[in-house]
Amino acid sequence: MKYVLRPYQQEAVQRTVSHFKQSDEAALIVLPTGAGKSLVIAELARIAKQKILVLAHVKELVEQNAQKYISFGFEASIFSAGLKQKSLKEQVTFASVQSLARNTAQLSDTYSLLIIDECHRVSGDDQSQYGQVISSLKKQNPRLKVLGLTATPFRMGMGWVYHHHYHGFVRGDKDAPFKKCIFELPLRYMIKHGYLTPPHEVDAAISHYDFSSLPSDSFGRYSAENMNALLKDNTRATKAIIEQVIDYSEHRHGVMIFAATVMHAKEIVGYLPTDNTALITGDTDNNERDTIINQFKAKKLKFLVNVSVLTTGFDAPHVDFIAILRPTESVSLYQQIVGRGLRLSEGKKECLVIDYAGNGFDLFYPEVGSKKAQSDNEPVQVLCPGCGFANIFWGKTDAAGNVIEHFGRRCQGLLDDDDGTQIQCDYRFRFKECEQCGEQNDIAARQCQACSAMMTDPDDKLREALNLKDALVLRCSGLSAQLIANGLLKISYFDEDGASCDEVFNLSNDTGRFIFNKQFGRRAQGNSAPITWKTAEQVIEQQHVLVAPDFVIARKNKKYGWKVAQKLFDYQGNYRKANQLK
Repeated sequence: MKYVLRPYQQEAVQRTVSHFKQSDEAALIVLPTGAGKSLVIAELARIAKQKILVLAHVKELVEQNAQKYISFGFEASIFSAGLKQKSLKEQVTFASVQSLARNTAQLSDTYSLLIIDECHRVSGDDQSQYGQVISSLKKQNPRLKVLGLTATPFRMGMGWVYHHHYHGFVRGDKDAPFKKCIFELPLRYMIKHGYLTPPHEVDAAISHYDFSSLPSDSFGRYSAENMNALLKDNTRATKAIIEQVIDYSEHRHGVMIFAATVMHAKEIVGYLPTDNTALITGDTDNNERDTIINQFKAKKLKFLVNVSVLTTGFDAPHVDFIAILRPTESVSLYQQIVGRGLRLSEGKKECLVIDYAGNGFDLFYPEVGSKKAQSDNEPVQVLCPGCGFANIFWGKTDAAGNVIEHFGRRCQGLLDDDDGTQIQCDYRFRFKECEQCGEQNDIAARQCQACSAMMTDPDDKLREALNLKDALVLRCSGLSAQLIANGLLKISYFDEDGASCDEVFNLSNDTGRFIFNKQFGRRAQGNSAPITWKTAEQVIEQQHVLVAPDFVIARKNKKYGWKVAQKLFDYQGNYRKANQLK
């Protein structure tokens, strides 16, 4: 059987060859679910002159990639305990990372290329299973090429798994496990050109779950205990939802239901037809899991309920209904879930997608790279006033779609240095200023990047002020501006309890203007570019764009009363800011 690469698959292969001719740095390719990563893998394996290894995290992916390669008439080894094969003899080996990590002593041959499927699972930790395999391979070949493939190059709690993007911007930090994304294909392109089934997203006109009140960790995960407590009070909603799912699925062939917890999944199964339904959880026996999946793929089962186990590495093209009954704060995970239903299948015209958990994601949202801090945040485009790069940050917009606030820290654009090296633009939207040299640093920095001076922790400043009898600490919830004389501008800061203190700036002289603009001009609300105010009157007219500091520290003055000593902008720490939950 011969295969013909689609144009984008061929481009992905060419980009890979070109990159590794010039560099040994780990690279990454982003292809949406259903784009045919196994064909890209097969072509790279075919043209390789030395041994290569293809890693995956579940046996289904190992088997899927190997079968695709072998179907083209090539020989391949499989190293996977789950598939009951442990061979490395052929030029190309498809392996599970768990099995190889337990048998690294067998990696005595020289491998030229390591391909990692679903590479967003790689953490960069040398002691992880992936790290152990990579270290063992590099002992035999220090110039080992490492290529990652994924549909979603992002992990909650860690961020982007690569540093540079070939379009010229920065994503993850310098320690990201992959240095550069060398090719990316948008999901919208795949659907537009008929390579994937269009999603038909429906907002069901019944009660949704409201998970917005539940806390989540830095990985965007909710505790099963909290979710079960909420769902226990929503059994009527669950029953109504499943009744609608059954109704909508009358003319559907394969229905995947994503539940929040095991308890929730069991409740869901209780409302579905017994002879046409199966449940898979992390505790499902491997043999039973294989049987269920095979029955579902053979269309002997219509409803497949799962809890966090079939979001990747699962291929059932006939799936034409995705019901999401679980929360997630990750756009990537949402895309992975919906992607289970977007593969092409004969007679399939679209895939019905219903989000009953109120996640509120647009399938084509860009991933922002950090946890959504507030439920009404959305991705917004912010132009860098330094280099002009169009950044995507979490932010807020008004009714007309204008950006009124964003939470970006530093521009993500890449610039060419004098020697041709690409460096990240140094413009910062939020920053911590060094008290020694005035350098703008990241808001979480502990040491100045310019002069290496240790920077005082804002929590230490607040703790010290709170312990002083002659100090006032305001959790600032707002400010106002008032013209008190020719060129004199009074800024009043208010806390959530009504306390206040004032500060006066003289904008009639250069020094006063410089100080005021340095503090407030870079943080003008709704503006990416700094504002330079020349007169107090201009500030009064535009006071709606002034951003209040998070904390104001004032000291008692015998003559003037409370005098502002310090203002903390862009605060991140352990103390509660104004209007946050106690």
